[in-house]
Formats: sequence, C-alpha cells, structure tokens
Amino acid sequence: MTAAESPALPDGLRDRVLAASLRARAAGRPEPAVSEITPEEAFGRAADAFYGMLGVLQAEDWQRPALRGLDVQGLVGHLTGVEEDVHRCLAGDPQVAQVSHVGSTQAAADRQAGRAPARTRAEWRLVADRTLALGRAGDTGAEVAVHGMQLPLGLLLVVRAFELWIHDNDIRQAAGLPPSVPDPSTLSLMTRAAVQLLPRAAVQSGLRDPTSLHLVLTGPGGGTWDIPIGHTPPAPAPVGIVADAVGFCWLVANRATPDGVGLHITGDRDRAARVLAAASSLALDLAGRLLPSLSPEAFDTLGDPVLVPATYQC
Repeated sequence: MTAAESPALPDGLRDRVLAASLRARAAGRPEPAVSEITPEEAFGRAADAFYGMLGVLQAEDWQRPALRGLDVQGLVGHLTGVEEDVHRCLAGDPQVAQVSHVGSTQAAADRQAGRAPARTRAEWRLVADRTLALGRAGDTGAEVAVHGMQLPLGLLLVVRAFELWIHDNDIRQAAGLPPSVPDPSTLSLMTRAAVQLLPRAAVQSGLRDPTSLHLVLTGPGGGTWDIPIGHTPPAPAPVGIVADAVGFCWLVANRATPDGVGLHITGDRDRAARVLAAASSLALDLAGRLLPSLSPEAFDTLGDPVLVPATYQC
C-alpha cells in the first residue's frame, strides 16, 4: 500500500495517544539521571560561565542596550549590586529583606558609567566569589531573606545561578552571540526550584480554583511532577503540561511566551494558560513579583513526586 493509499487517521487520535502517554508517566526524574550537585556548585558553574562570556565581549559590546534601559555594562553592575545585597543578607542585615530587586541595585548599575569594562568585570567576579565563599561556609538549609524572598540559603544560590544564566543570555543577545544552555546538573536544580515556587505563584496571580497539575519537562535536567494548586477538593481539575526543560526556564524568566516553547497541553486549557502566566510571574526583573516564602522543609522536597507541602497549598 502506498502512502497515498493509506487510510486517514481518525480525528483526535494523536491527542488521545499523547494524553494517554502523559497519564502513564509517573512523577519522577528522567533516565539516565543527571549527576547531583550542590547549590553552591550550581552557582559556581553559573558564575564561571558568566565570567567567561564577559571575557569574549568586544569593547563596543559593553555599551549595547541590554535590559530595562541598562546597557551591558550597567546590567553587569546590577548583578554586582545583587551579590552585594546577598552579602548584607547573609551578614544579618534586615534592611535588604524587602527592598526591590531592581531599585536596590540601581546605584551599582549607575556607577559603572565611564568605567573601563575590565574594572566592571573584575568587580563582579570579586563579589560573585564572595557569594560562593559565604554559601560554602553557611548552612544551606538556614532561612534567609533578601529582595522580598524568604527561602533557604541553598535555594537562594540556585535562584542566583538562574539569574546569572538569564542575564548571560540577555548579554549574548545584545552582543550577537549564540545562546547558552546550563549543564544538565545545574539545569536540574533550576527546574526543580521553579517547580517548587510555582504553586504559590499561581495562587498569588489569581488561580485559586483547585487544580491538579501534571508537569513533564523533557530533556536533560527535566523531570515529572504532580503539583496541587489551590485548596484540594475531592476532584481538582486536571491539567497536563509537557515542555522542554530549557524552554520552561525561558518561560519562568519571562523571556519566552507559551507559544514560543512548544508546549503540549491537556485538560482545562484556560487553567493551563493561567499556570503558565504564573510561571512567568516568577521573573524578578520583569514581572516585579515577590517570590513566596519557603521553609527549609519545602526545599528538601525538591524532586519529590508531590512538591508542595500542605502549609503552602493556599
């Protein structure tokens, strides 16, 4: 039988097969599993990658527009300011607990004007190394507070690695360099952190209807999670979302739209859209939302099949 003579497939067959596959895939991690690393290692790898990228920039690249009215040099200054606030946080300074992620770091961004790029790069490396040293010396389960976030130190280091990767790519785009992708072990911590933060963000963004999210992130660094959102009645509305792990991180960073990351959605599409909007709201720089408070016990559940402790099922 030729291709032209092949019978047409029934309408909806593809969607039914994909939905059945989604239901059959239990929560867990992909095979082969990626190597586990610590949050400190993830931050260190992200810092090394960012520093290496800065080293290949041409002189004219540092003055190219990058983000929020900042040029590349100003954006690096912003990151210097973030690390300085992290240092104050770890020193016990309560003043940085609720300050704006953007506003508090603007002075550090502004002071880069007129400086030699090499000085900006060296200053950032110095403060990043200090963050890494403090992270290695500290208790990664201890709760800290900075820029509206209250979360364990380990999770803060993963959030810092996430931001470095995102701004690495903001600068790459400004300078015409190819995009970068985190190594699978770092990406795994990033996706798990984003998933951990998602339920509270969904409620804060207005999704209070009980929803049972089955999230599958494909590729190295991905995984599968069953995530309750809202109050849990006998039968919450099921929603299934399949996405590439890197694409999901772009979405969380508000650098991509759902249409741009090749999603497959089953169940209530309106609720799925609201979940995805909540994911984008996690971006500190663009969305202006505060991340939820998380206990060390919440961080310990990263990677478990059900990620939201009962105290956070709002």
